[in-house]
Amino acid sequence: MALSHRCHALIAETGADADERFRAAIELHRSSGAAVELARTELLYAKRLRRRRKPRQARELLSEAYAIFEQFGANSWAEQAGAELRAAGVGTPRRALAPGEDLTPQQAEICRLVAEGATNREIAERLYISHRTVDHHLRNIFTKLGVRSRVQLAKLVS
Repeated sequence: MALSHRCHALIAETGADADERFRAAIELHRSSGAAVELARTELLYAKRLRRRRKPRQARELLSEAYAIFEQFGANSWAEQAGAELRAAGVGTPRRALAPGEDLTPQQAEICRLVAEGATNREIAERLYISHRTVDHHLRNIFTKLGVRSRVQLAKLVS
């Protein structure tokens, strides 16, 4: 029944009908204990709310959906929920590194140098690598640590 309500909400012609159907689906998912399906429904409903300029309501649903996706290791769904959260004006927490996804020694050294305030060219000179290699490492570091800037990286390292 919850999936039926969700599907009907997606094709609803009015916002009020969609809201009613999404709320019914969410309640049915909660009572059945279907956590991932609950999170998927919350994500879809939150997308609709955000696009209808109701970011506060969307944020609550997105935060819960993001946490569920992270808990169950549904990374692609978590990325979608995280993107919606950012669009709604909320940052996502730093994701934990998976086993074997640790920073390499070279990446750890680059992080330390960034935290000290070194430029890419300065880092390249100190490590005897090209500045393009530093750029490459920084992109990988940003992805692994879930940061978007050198400032965020420096705060995380210190």
